[in-house]
Amino acid sequence: MSEEKSSKPMHDTSDDGSPKFGRLLLVLLFAVALIVVITFATEAYHTR
Repeated sequence: MSEEKSSKPMHDTSDDGSPKFGRLLLVLLFAVALIVVITFATEAYHTR
C-alpha cells in the first residue's frame, strides 16, 4: 500500500506540472503580444 501512495503523488505531480507550464507559456506569450500591440499603438498615435 505504501508503494501505491508514494507513486500516486509523483504521477499527479507530473500531470500537474505540464498544464501549469503550458498555462505559464500561454500567459507569457499573451503578455509579450500585449506589449507589442501597446508599443505599435503608441508609435502610431505619436507619429500622427
